[in-house]
Order: sequence, then structure tokens, then C-alpha cells
Amino acid sequence: MRVMALKLMERCLIQRYPPVEPVSPAGLLNTRNVGQLSRLPFLCTPVIGCIQRQGFRKLLQGCGRRGLTATIIRERFFVTSRSGRLHSDSGLPQFHLSRLHQPTTEDKPAFQEQLRSCSSSEEVFTLLHSVETMSATMAAAALHRVADLEQEGTTLKDPSVLEKDTIRALCFQLEQDSQQLTDDGLVSALLACTRIFLDRRSTVMERLVSETKGRLDRRQMSVGQLCILGDVMLAVEGPHCIMLEQVMEQIQIQKPAQWSPEDLIGVYKFMQSGSIQIGKYQKLLNAMNSHFLKVAPHMNPAAVSGMFSALVAFNHTNVMPLVVSLCEQAARHVPHFTDEELTAVLLALMHFDHSNHSFVEALENYVPKMTFSSHPETVTTVIHFFGHMSILSPSVVDAIAESFVYRADCYSTSQVTKHIMALGKLGYLPPNANKVFRKVEHILYTRFSQFQPHMLLNLFHSCILVERFPLNFVDKVFSVFFLLKVHDPNIKLNWHARAQLTQLWMAFTLECPFYEGPMLHSKNRVKSLLASGHSLETPMDLHLFNSVQSALVHLLGSPSYFDFNVLTPNCYTLDVEIKLNQKGYVLPTHNTEDVTHRLALCIDGKNRFTTNKRQLLGKEATKQRHLRLLGYELIQVPYYELEKLKSKTSMVDYLHQKIFPLRQKIRLQ
Repeated sequence: MRVMALKLMERCLIQRYPPVEPVSPAGLLNTRNVGQLSRLPFLCTPVIGCIQRQGFRKLLQGCGRRGLTATIIRERFFVTSRSGRLHSDSGLPQFHLSRLHQPTTEDKPAFQEQLRSCSSSEEVFTLLHSVETMSATMAAAALHRVADLEQEGTTLKDPSVLEKDTIRALCFQLEQDSQQLTDDGLVSALLACTRIFLDRRSTVMERLVSETKGRLDRRQMSVGQLCILGDVMLAVEGPHCIMLEQVMEQIQIQKPAQWSPEDLIGVYKFMQSGSIQIGKYQKLLNAMNSHFLKVAPHMNPAAVSGMFSALVAFNHTNVMPLVVSLCEQAARHVPHFTDEELTAVLLALMHFDHSNHSFVEALENYVPKMTFSSHPETVTTVIHFFGHMSILSPSVVDAIAESFVYRADCYSTSQVTKHIMALGKLGYLPPNANKVFRKVEHILYTRFSQFQPHMLLNLFHSCILVERFPLNFVDKVFSVFFLLKVHDPNIKLNWHARAQLTQLWMAFTLECPFYEGPMLHSKNRVKSLLASGHSLETPMDLHLFNSVQSALVHLLGSPSYFDFNVLTPNCYTLDVEIKLNQKGYVLPTHNTEDVTHRLALCIDGKNRFTTNKRQLLGKEATKQRHLRLLGYELIQVPYYELEKLKSKTSMVDYLHQKIFPLRQKIRLQ
């Protein structure tokens, strides 16, 4: 009788669910058949479906709610889970997530610490098996850790991890206990499910979303929970989800003055999504900004770092007052930031192009103590910050250069390049420069093929800015193979790359006459190194030029005796050019004959120097070095000398002494 009953049940199931693909005994998709199903929009399992986040909603609509394959898989799991035999029959572990089975106060932090130490999903599963009771937030934290370890872009490194018994049992228990979960546990579990890319149509996701919607309708969620829910629905349903508007409405009716720093950070991050119309909630935003300025002095290091990251993501035009206030607080917390927090702060300040003296001073005191112990990415970000902001701090750069010699072998090619780019930007050589560049040469010998074309070009170009010439490798940059990559639009090495190649070629032509390798063909060169954007020259300060121009007209008697913004045949642009003949007479600018001396006035504004010292940036020092080698007589007119001149007469006398120091009277032709 029992056999007959089983056959009858099997016949009914076959009639209801006609077979489309073979199902393994465990009811899970065989990973060896994935290649045969590559044309399907996603792959599903009885418990969950591994999908890609991008275009999720569109694929869902395209497949239809009752797609055959999805229906079979979804309802097979539905029947199995409803039967109540999932754990007893399959021997899967049992988890207690209801409020009646709460771990002790001491268990939670210990569990979190153990979870952070897990370096693989298998270690997470082993840890879960060792825990007798856990809260919903602990279960969600375990899924988040699996996501941290397995996420790779918009997919999982190993999708089969979702077939593990532990994941299946945990998802089953989340589904069964959804009504008993705390609000924090519910939204965190839902977020974790999206991070491991569970199918939106799986029973666990539908149950959690349904329960969340009910609590949202009852208006019982906090600001932090609403923000997490908004992120989840944006990932699952897309920017046009109705629940997003409902979430934003409930956030808007609450009082920002009562929010914690974590709530503020969460709302800023949530509002940066493209689905939120900032102008519609300007009143809320103004209240948030006002409250932030009040609580900023009381923020701890984690909150300061988190707020910086939120503002970068928010990317709104009215955040600079918040950035200024945060920078002041960050200065106090520099010694207490973790590596990740300090990296986030520095990246945000570079994003907003902001810093202050207190923050730089705090870094100068802290960085020499951390260069040998901090994460390579943090050390790299520090020196990149000083280079990006044009801040020359010998104590910081020297300390990082010293650690570079010992740690560079464990740096990535990108990190090595950023170290040298900072030196080139600042035009500064540390005391151990010979050791630094010997280490760079060693890395190039051993890992040359690992450098991307744009990294290699940035590295070599930065070397010439501090008068270091990669003679043993530059022939590879001037090779036809490399130049083809430069012109490849997919690599995005456009005008800036060609300008770097041009200046690199000029450096070897002018400063390394003994170099006999391949050179750069004229068709690959640019005509000018001055352009908008990432220019290899700093444009002239127009305010300074106007004052100099007026004095020059008075000194020479006519504007026809000097020219400005002169493009030379060697790609450099002169601020002001004055021509002299062999007898020392000043020639009109239109005269191209009898010119034996060319004077080049360099009107150097503040933006050509490091921000805290009177040292020319690397690109400006290189330009002036090359112009001298090309035969120009350089006359430097720096801003800090011009600022001392209080009258036009003093300006004329100053220029006379600068340009013609040995002549009492200027002779014109």
C-alpha cells in the first residue's frame, strides 16, 4: 500500500510539473550543466536563485511570473518547506532565530569577533554549527560575511556556495520565523539575502519582503531601518519601486534633530541614489545639514569616516560646509582611525579638494609612526593625498620613502606607481632617493608585464619630473606595440598620454643625448603641452600677468616689444617672450631675423608651487630645465616677490632689474 501511495503521489507531481530539465536528487541545479544553460536569464535552485544584480527587474518582467522553469523550482521548494520535513528528512542543521531563543549578552560580541576572523565561507559554516542559539541579527551577519567573502562584482565567485546545507537551513529558518524577527534582524537579513543574490521569487525572499512591507505600513521602523530597507528595495525592484517613495515619506516626517550620527550617515547615503529627487526633499536636507553641524564635534572616528564616505556618494553641491567641519574633526581623530577609516577620509578630502593646516599637522605627527605597520593601500593613499593636494611635507614623504624600500615588493603595481607619481608631482627627492629608484628598477625587471600601459607611462613620466631616467625600459614605451595601445580607444590613453610621451621624448633628447634607442615619431607627439584638464603645464595667472604687462609697456615703451602665451616649436608655452639681437637691442615681436637671444619671463603664480613651501612643482621645474637646455634665458618672476611691490613704479624698477640687471638704459630697435 505504501508503495502504491508513493507511486500515486509521483504521478500527480509529474502531471502538475512536467519535466523540463533533469533535477538532481538533492533538488539543486547541477553546476556541471551551467554551461548548457548559459542562455537562461538566470540560474535557480530550489531554495534560492543566483542572479546578477544588474538588470534584475527587467529580467524578472521578461521571464514572467509563471515562467515554467522558475515555477517548477519555486513550487518544489514551497511544497518541501511546507511539509516540515526539510530538517528531519535531510539532516540539515537547525537554527533557533525567534525571540524566545536569544543568545546571552556575552555571546553576541564574541560571535561577531569570530565571524570577522573567518577567511572563507566554510569557516563561517563551521562557526554557525558551533552556535547553539543565535539572534536574527547574528544570522544576518553570517550571511553578510559570506557575501563579503564571495562577492565578485555583481556575481558570486562560487555560486555553488548557495547550495550548502547550512545556507539552505538558515534561509528556511528565516522564512519560518519571519514574523518573530526583530525589525533590525528582519531588514538586515533581507539586505544580506540581496547581497548573496537570492532569487526575488524564492519563498524566503517573498516572505521577508511581505513581512517588511507589513511593518512599513504600520510605521514602526526607525530611520536606520528605513534606509536599509530602501537600499534593499532599490536593489531588488529598481528605482521605480513604490516602496521607495513610502520609505522616503516616512523618513521625511521624522525629526532630524533627534537622529544619531549613524542615522544621518544612512540617510545621506540613501538619498544619493538616482531614484531620490533631492529638490523634492530640500527642507529635509537643510534640517539634516543643520543637525550635522551640531553633532559633528561629538562624532567618533568611525562616524567621521562614515560621514565622509556618505558625502562622497551623496555628491551634492551644498556639502562643503559639512566637509570643512568634518575635516576639523578628522584632525583630532587621525591617530585613532583604523587603516580603512583613514583611507576613506583621505579619499574624500581628495574628492572635495579640501584640507587644512590642523589635519596636515596631525598627519605629519602620525604618519612616521605607521609607515611600516599600516596596510599598503593606506600608506599609498597618504602619499597620494600629499601629492594630489600639492603639499610638500618632508617628514611624511621621507618616512614613506624609507618604508617603500623595505615594503615595495608587497605593493601592487598601482601602489608603486602612485608613490613615484607623488614624488614627481611635488618635484621632491627624499634623502634615500637612490635606494628608492633602485627598488623601482628591481620591480620593473621582475614585474614589468604586470604594469598596465597607463601605469607604466605615469611611472616613467613621473621619473623624469625628478630627473630620474629609466634608460633600460624606455625603449619599450617607444615601441610600436606600446604606441598601438596608446591609440586604442578602449584603453583611454588619449591626449594626456600622448603629451606624456612627448615630454618623455623631449627629456631623453635634451637630457640623455647618449640614448640611442627608438624615439617617438612626430605623428605621435602633441603640438602643445598646455591644454584644459590634465595639462602638463600650469596656465599663467592672469591677475599677475595684467600687473606685469602694464609695467612692461611702461618699461619698453610699447606692447610690440614683447609677446605673451607664445607656443614654442618644442611644445612649451612661454608666459612672456622678449627678443634681443647680438648687440643687446630689444627687437619687435614680428622680427624673426637677427634674433640671437630669447628671454622667457616665467610669471609663476601660487598654483605653480607646492601649497606650503616655495618650491616649484615637478612639471614646472622640468619645463624651466628644458627651456634652458633649448637656449632660452629664463627670468623667474614669482608671486611672492610681486606681492611685495606696492606701486607701478616699484613694479617697473623690479622688472628692469630682473630683465636687464647690467643696463642703466634699455636699448630698443
